Amino acid sequence: MKPLSCFRILACTAALAAALPGLAQAQANWPNKPVRVILPFAPGGSSDLVGRQVAQHLSSHYGQQFVAENRAGAGGNIGVDAVAKSAPDGYTVGIGTSGPLANNKSLYNPMPFDAEKDLTPIALVGEIPLVLAVNPSVKANTLAEFVALSKASANGLTVSNPGNGTIGHLATEYLSMQAGAKLQPVPYKGDSLAMVDAMSGSVNAVLVPVTSLIPNIQANKLRALAVTAKTRFPALPNVPTAIEQGVDLQATVWSAMVGPAGLPQSIVTSLNQEINKYTSSPEGKAKLNSLGMVPLAATPQELQKLMSTEAAKWQEVVKAARISVE
Repeated sequence: MKPLSCFRILACTAALAAALPGLAQAQANWPNKPVRVILPFAPGGSSDLVGRQVAQHLSSHYGQQFVAENRAGAGGNIGVDAVAKSAPDGYTVGIGTSGPLANNKSLYNPMPFDAEKDLTPIALVGEIPLVLAVNPSVKANTLAEFVALSKASANGLTVSNPGNGTIGHLATEYLSMQAGAKLQPVPYKGDSLAMVDAMSGSVNAVLVPVTSLIPNIQANKLRALAVTAKTRFPALPNVPTAIEQGVDLQATVWSAMVGPAGLPQSIVTSLNQEINKYTSSPEGKAKLNSLGMVPLAATPQELQKLMSTEAAKWQEVVKAARISVE
């Protein structure tokens, strides 16, 4: 090796060694300035409120502001893309949902980011299950009766959802595939419009996140047939899950914190431990429950597996039903 080359290598090695203590110290002192928490949906919705609640707790715990910033659009892709393209220094993270973190991979072409390669999973926050509810005039009191009624109907039954490609739409198609039901998904612009037309009888049923429907289910304006989670929803304890009724239908809107790829492990571990403590605490459970969310806890590795599993699951549904989002 030439002497000059050796000198350059030694110089680079020395520079790197000198920089490492500073880098380690910077991570040890994290956070020493405000942290941006990008929320990929418009203000006021359940996902936004959950994100703000978590950001508020982290601000109190770390003694630095975790500033919520809404970056809505493209089913959550715009906000999560901003996280993916940020510097991996711990000062920009995001709280995304199952849409941009898993489902959208099969719906949008092209996707601006690859969730598995461009993001660092940090912590699972919780989930909001969907509920299938029917207009009181529909002669079905169980999921089995609803499926049977759909098969007996000439044109099947209509089921409203919050929009093309939303989890309500995907879950309706999944129910058709799993139970052989004859269903016609009817997309609306949001949960409220989908719910209103189900109550009026313009459509037979509605399949949206449970939080939108609770008051009208409790007022008997809609009849809930099934919750699409592993366990019953606390606010509707008398409504069985689809699984209890023999249909393996699991469809939830889950929320999780992610950062850009390459986020230092020390920061990931710190945030994961604190968020898990919060979602498992009486205070955290009460706060998230009030927003209609079932709190959850997971390691970064478990969150990574969830993202991959959900992406593969809904990809099959999207392909089979030929769903596309323009």
